[in-house]
Amino acid sequence: MAQAQTELVRVLFGFGSNAPAALEPLARRLMKGVVMVELLGVFGAYFLFHKMNNSQEFRSAVNSRFPSVLEVYYQSNEWAGIYGIRERDQEAWAAKRD
Repeated sequence: MAQAQTELVRVLFGFGSNAPAALEPLARRLMKGVVMVELLGVFGAYFLFHKMNNSQEFRSAVNSRFPSVLEVYYQSNEWAGIYGIRERDQEAWAAKRD
């Protein structure tokens, strides 16, 4: 009985030689899932930036729903040395309101 308990403790806590091999498929699947989520995030961020970069109307929609996202867009362009987008947007939106 004590030997069976010792063997169980070895397997459960990774002291046995079978534990790493048994967890390897799970670890691979989890790693693939993490990589896929990361890739989806990168491509999603690129798509969002591209859409905002090409459409003033989309920036207006983003401004009404998620103003903090639009602020990040403006700041990233300003950090890259591209100025004036914020001002042109504000002028165009003010002209539409009038």
